[in-house]
Amino acid sequence: MIDVDGTLVDSVPDLAYCVDQMMIKLGMKERGEEKVRHWVGNGIPKLIERALTDDLEVSPIKEVFDIAYPIFLDLYADNTAARSCLYAGVKEGLNYLKSKDYQLGCVTNKAEQFTHPLLKTLGIFDDFKIVISGDTLAKKKPDPLPLIHAASYFNISPQECLMLGDSVSDVKAARAAGFSIICMSYGYNHGNDIADESPDLVIDSMSQLREYL
Repeated sequence: MIDVDGTLVDSVPDLAYCVDQMMIKLGMKERGEEKVRHWVGNGIPKLIERALTDDLEVSPIKEVFDIAYPIFLDLYADNTAARSCLYAGVKEGLNYLKSKDYQLGCVTNKAEQFTHPLLKTLGIFDDFKIVISGDTLAKKKPDPLPLIHAASYFNISPQECLMLGDSVSDVKAARAAGFSIICMSYGYNHGNDIADESPDLVIDSMSQLREYL
């Protein structure tokens, strides 16, 4: 199972554009791509909260969030894949996995309405037998439910499954589900080194998968 944002796709340019346009519409200060890159990784609602408060942890006033949220959703619906791109090595990694007959699935906290168009626009949607989005099931990562659901879908034991991700959320979900976990060094982990979370392996490019699998 492979994560999307920060693993397959650098989606920050689109997210940052939408955050800044949302802030302009609200009459607030733009936040910029550098801050958004530090904030992403826990879903769009959390990203909007962080943008409104200019803080990783502080919650905004509910009334302000309720105004901002639909503004962002409208913007992102038109900008899901306008500026986003696959990371270097992704196509090579996917092609290698397919050549070795790995059963491939995608698991992300991004809502389905944004996940499917993004993967289709970038030409990798059909590489996956199943796509589990943030609103597909009752719970999302770091809860293990999406990964357990995926293992059941493929009729494979969790101990025979691998998660490929970039964040602490991916590591926690994999450990709780009984999956092995490989992390990308370049992803979205709020500026922290993902190696500190002790995944089974950290790599710099998906093209390196042929060296380890």
